[in-house]
Amino acid sequence: MTDATIDLVRLAAMDSVRAARMLEGVRDAALSGQRPRIDPRPVIEESWGRMLRRGVDPDNDVRAGLLSLEELEERRRTTALADVLPELRQGLVSIADAAQHIMVVADTEGRVLWREGSSAVLRKADGHGFELGADWTEATVGTNGVGTPLVTRRPVQVFSAEHFVRTHHNWTCAGSPVTDPRDGRLIGVVDVSGPLDTMHPATLALVHSVTRLAEAELRTRHLSTLDRLRTTAVPLLAGFKGRAVVVDTNGWTAAVTGMAPTDRVALPKSFGPGYSLLPSLGACRVEPLPGGWLLRPDDAGDQAAGASAAVVLDLSSPRRWTVSVTGEAGGWTHELTPRHAELLYLLSIAPGGRTASGLAGELFGDPGRAVTVRAELSRVRRYLAGLLDGRPYRFREDTDVQVLLPPDPADLLPQSMAPAVLRVRRGEPD
Repeated sequence: MTDATIDLVRLAAMDSVRAARMLEGVRDAALSGQRPRIDPRPVIEESWGRMLRRGVDPDNDVRAGLLSLEELEERRRTTALADVLPELRQGLVSIADAAQHIMVVADTEGRVLWREGSSAVLRKADGHGFELGADWTEATVGTNGVGTPLVTRRPVQVFSAEHFVRTHHNWTCAGSPVTDPRDGRLIGVVDVSGPLDTMHPATLALVHSVTRLAEAELRTRHLSTLDRLRTTAVPLLAGFKGRAVVVDTNGWTAAVTGMAPTDRVALPKSFGPGYSLLPSLGACRVEPLPGGWLLRPDDAGDQAAGASAAVVLDLSSPRRWTVSVTGEAGGWTHELTPRHAELLYLLSIAPGGRTASGLAGELFGDPGRAVTVRAELSRVRRYLAGLLDGRPYRFREDTDVQVLLPPDPADLLPQSMAPAVLRVRRGEPD
């Protein structure tokens, strides 16, 4: 590594031609295996590495087929992004238009669902294949402001020759992922793009701020839905004896009786009426309600759920990670957020356990962020209750833990910038 790393503010201070030429030299050196005079930004270097491993052609424009009009409309109708499109338009379209940019909204598969803004820039975008229904994942078009945020799960700005594919070097883009506050899942990406001479380092901050406002709108809508469920739940539970809790379809608690309240109950992926083993409550009888579920814990089932269990941490996919638990009372699978996937991986490779400060060092490169680690682990223990010990944090000794890793270590948790994960991806000794 060199002492200098590319700075977007410095790039913005240059004329666009000079900045593009400098980045072109950095890219050419990196792609040829030479040491560039100035290092690419880490998020770009990681993306270029993924493209090289996957054989993406850096010099030729490759495009996947567009979605049909019927499939485009179906995706628009079913995505939660449609609920916040007015907020995105209000916050970005007029600014993008004035700055000769366009706003692009894509789903989790990188498919462009909406584009709005400068008509002249929209025509230029057509020339890049940046059209409605187009596939803008990294695997198809290389490093870019839609596909790269989908992988990294963080806002990313890509300028000129930071794009892996040469035909995109006259373009600049800034994209931010959008997550659903109900379950923390990624629902898409919002991107602002335009010709390279319109680049501004503040664009990314603007896009990120507007996506946070959109997520806040989803949160407000969720709270309203939870209030409606509560009006049904409270009189229902008033006549109950014993323990019971009413949750919405994402496990958020609307009302509870006979037990300590909790914000959320982690629900398994496969879930429905009948008898089910839940991560935090044990064996429960499940009854459907309008907009949610009535859960009635079985005390005997709880005892069975506390017996020794087998845990499978599946990190083999680059974009979706799960933890599955099997015990005497049955089993369940829970989809993990990127942060929880990182934490459970770090615990899985340290059977003796780690302190909060030790985990903070491996996760953030800063042992002083122990408070953040404790807060996240308290959330993890909501669905792994009884399987994780504290002081130090570790899987319980009688728990059989199996970790499924990707065939290529370089594909491990590609969104993660945790020092411990980076060492594995780069093949460095621990």
